[in-house]
Amino acid sequence: MKEPIIKSSGNVFLDLGFPPEEAAILQMRSEIMADFRKFIKNKKLTQTKAAEILGVSQSRVSDLITGKWEKFSLEMLISLATKAGMRISLKRAA
Repeated sequence: MKEPIIKSSGNVFLDLGFPPEEAAILQMRSEIMADFRKFIKNKKLTQTKAAEILGVSQSRVSDLITGKWEKFSLEMLISLATKAGMRISLKRAA
């Protein structure tokens, strides 16, 4: 018997059962972390060089790259993104 296909809400964390307010923050954190992985890859940065740019340790960059989202608050990710020259904006859905 086939499992029914359920359409995603567009937020995997909401689909997994997180409360809406937590799911929104988790989604933002995961998107910024994905942006960091792209930034580091596109600039061909070593973790050490990325750490210099961000003003953090190499192990913190490793945590970013490997998606250890529980180690970063949204505020910290926004701060690091700003240091990297990324432009972050928060949009409220209607």
